[in-house]
Amino acid sequence: MNGFPIISLLTFTPLIGAVLLLLKGNKKPGSNPNQFGLGVCGIALLLGVYIAFSFDPAASALQATERFEWIPTLNLSYSVGIDGLSLLMVLLTTLLTPVSLIAAPAKLPRKHHYVALVLLLETGLIGTFTATNFFLWFLYWEICLIPAFFLIRLWGGPNRSDAAVQFFIYTFVGSAGLLLSFLALFAATGTFDFAVLAEQARSGVLTANIANNLGWADIPIKGISLILFCLAFLGVAVKVPLYPFHTWLPSTYAEAPTSITILLTGLMSKMGVYALLRLIVPIFGAQMQILATPLLALAVVTIVFSAFAAYRQEDLKRIFAYSSINHLGYCFLGVFAITSGTGLTESWQNDAGAAFNGVILQMFNHGIIAGLIFFLIARLELRSEGQRGITDFGGLRSVMPLYSTALGVALFASLGLPGLSAFIGEFLIFKGAFGLVKWAPIVSTIGLLLTAIFVLGVIQRLLTGPLNSRWKNLKDLSSEETWVVIPSLLIILIAGVAPQTLIHFINATSLQFINLAAGTP
Repeated sequence: MNGFPIISLLTFTPLIGAVLLLLKGNKKPGSNPNQFGLGVCGIALLLGVYIAFSFDPAASALQATERFEWIPTLNLSYSVGIDGLSLLMVLLTTLLTPVSLIAAPAKLPRKHHYVALVLLLETGLIGTFTATNFFLWFLYWEICLIPAFFLIRLWGGPNRSDAAVQFFIYTFVGSAGLLLSFLALFAATGTFDFAVLAEQARSGVLTANIANNLGWADIPIKGISLILFCLAFLGVAVKVPLYPFHTWLPSTYAEAPTSITILLTGLMSKMGVYALLRLIVPIFGAQMQILATPLLALAVVTIVFSAFAAYRQEDLKRIFAYSSINHLGYCFLGVFAITSGTGLTESWQNDAGAAFNGVILQMFNHGIIAGLIFFLIARLELRSEGQRGITDFGGLRSVMPLYSTALGVALFASLGLPGLSAFIGEFLIFKGAFGLVKWAPIVSTIGLLLTAIFVLGVIQRLLTGPLNSRWKNLKDLSSEETWVVIPSLLIILIAGVAPQTLIHFINATSLQFINLAAGTP
């Protein structure tokens, strides 16, 4: 991209917008913070689209890279870049952030603070998906925690304080584990660079460095490596989350403003899966192989338990909070299946490639689908004075046909209906995982069945049947809301019918990942 710092411009555009908004405040009569925020998000979206059009899908190396020495005495640099995985996550971020702003209530106290925090969160997300060394990456990772905490704490539901504190404590403890692990790796290797650490892990140099520099209390090197993996994995397991680290999520999603839940489920949960792919697998692949069976068991329990928990809920936000855990559990299933064993056979490479492509597609497609579902829940809350129980409505299609159509498509996509976007990602994950380790995907199909049951139950109880007379005057989607919904529906349809439009961007990255997993250069 001709050496222009396009990634830095994209990353810091929302931050600059947040600072300007805070400096401006509410001093100017008639000012509209939401419009200003949407303008900033629009610029970020255009920059993201420009990067996508300039991206070379055939290249496996990072593109649009930027690097300069930051703190030379500590061997720390500012380094960013983008590959197929990063690209889809950046596009997802720039697509969902304006949707979140549009979903927010028009009359919101301290609206300029609210919009500024959302923009700061967008900067943290983009930085997390583009940083190429741990120090910079961790700064962005932690930056995301701050605005998310205040957005929940200041504008959430009745129990927002407890939910915000629980969210903060869980994610902070997970982040502490990540930090300790990579500080130890830095002490052993003198570098935070992801590519260097991955190469050292592949060649065996990392093990030698740990043996030479981290020997402690006569613990075997294998044991030290497993401890470092468990510390790093804790941060990922909490962020997504993986069972049993999930208990913060239902209350957080339920108490957060629904407009912020869009970002929590659509983007922040993807940070954990992204960290698993970018950090954990390339560096700790050997340790993951040692612990393959318990890791696969955790993925299966996450899939099945969360689907059953969603089935038992009555609150729409809690239903789809657990549904989010369920769908991201498939990502864990695919990754753990790949790292359960390695080989250079054509069959192994095909299965691993299918699973990895499926994981990335699942991340992107779930973000779009979940974002749309929570946007529509937010619209229903605004029209019904905060009601969101599935037993509170019924028969909405008779008074809200556009709304019911959009929600119906999103829900059918969520359960993996062929021809809609989620199907191909889940199909590739199960296809690849079944070829690599059969028992885990077989048991996980219970989660697929439970998902179909609770999603169809939501459709039946919310959209069909007799209409509650209390809601006979509910207004359908406005023209502005319809124009927000249409792009998500188009992505769901296009990605379902022509998934190659997304696979085109990630295939080279997938091949590189498979080579790393197989231990080849």
